Amino acid sequence: MQTLEQLIDSIRPLDAEAQRLAQAKVDALVKPIGSLGSLESLVVQLAGIYRTPEPSLGPKQILVMAADHGVFDEDIAVTPKEVTVIQALNMTRGKTGVCALAHAAGVAVKIVDIGIDCEPLPGVINIKLARGCGNIARGPAMRREDAVELLLRSARLAMQAVADGVRVLGVGELGIGNTTPAAAMVSVFTGVPAEEAVGLGANYPSDRLHHKVAVVEQAIKTNRPDAADPLDVLAKVGGFDLVGMTGVMLGGAAAGVPVVLDGFLSYACALAACKLAPQLWHYLIPSHLSAEKGSLLALAHLDFHPFLQLGMRLGEGSGAALAMPILEAAISMYQRMGLLSDVNLDLPAPV
Repeated sequence: MQTLEQLIDSIRPLDAEAQRLAQAKVDALVKPIGSLGSLESLVVQLAGIYRTPEPSLGPKQILVMAADHGVFDEDIAVTPKEVTVIQALNMTRGKTGVCALAHAAGVAVKIVDIGIDCEPLPGVINIKLARGCGNIARGPAMRREDAVELLLRSARLAMQAVADGVRVLGVGELGIGNTTPAAAMVSVFTGVPAEEAVGLGANYPSDRLHHKVAVVEQAIKTNRPDAADPLDVLAKVGGFDLVGMTGVMLGGAAAGVPVVLDGFLSYACALAACKLAPQLWHYLIPSHLSAEKGSLLALAHLDFHPFLQLGMRLGEGSGAALAMPILEAAISMYQRMGLLSDVNLDLPAPV
């Protein structure tokens, strides 16, 4: 069975020659150089990921990692904890926000129970070790060895999806209270005070935000996570769903496909994933600028520039679903536009 170290070592650098050839073709298209902005750099990135100067896409899938959090007991969310279960089941019926948006984009959604506080659910992929993680305000979210095991389980899930024909992966999450551990992770990885990373999440009252900040500060003080050790951070102040998204990023990159990020939760996981495997950065594609506080902070640290700015903060992978057609647009530009060398630019003589 593959170890975490072997998984990380299997992530290859992008194909530089494929990127060089793709860039040359992009510059030779019938347009001013650079005039299609991020679509141009995106198709070059895809060429490097797929290791061919003529990249193409195919089936797309969003893996939504769902789990509950012990820190919910600290009164950091107004949504009932049971909503995690309810929404997981709604996803199996195609009734959630990400399912609606993914339907419009022709993207499959798979819901994964990586730690919901319930018995196994029908129609939900079950890879959990426990029903909800520990309360990070009182102790670690999980043991380090459990974080490793869940990273590997999630990575294998992503790699199997690619083996089954998926060509683009997206990440999403579901877990009431999960912006609290995500803010703790962002605070630790970026080195900023908790108050700069903590936002309202799912409509937490703004006049009580100081309490949520205090809980994150307590979690960091209690657990003392080592910012240089991403496994330590994930295990101590993360959560099962956050570990799961990190694992999907690792597995997708190891399998040689792009991984489209969602919002704030995915940025926190990308910080961990890129610490674990710096070469992974090149496989990640940011989708949208989340409205959650701390998003700009995390994105700046990652040097990511999302395509979309819609004021969204739903999570679930909703931003990833919206970004999938942009990848298709980049490929269509690349494949269908004419080349300057093939176009007759001679103007007709004046009459």
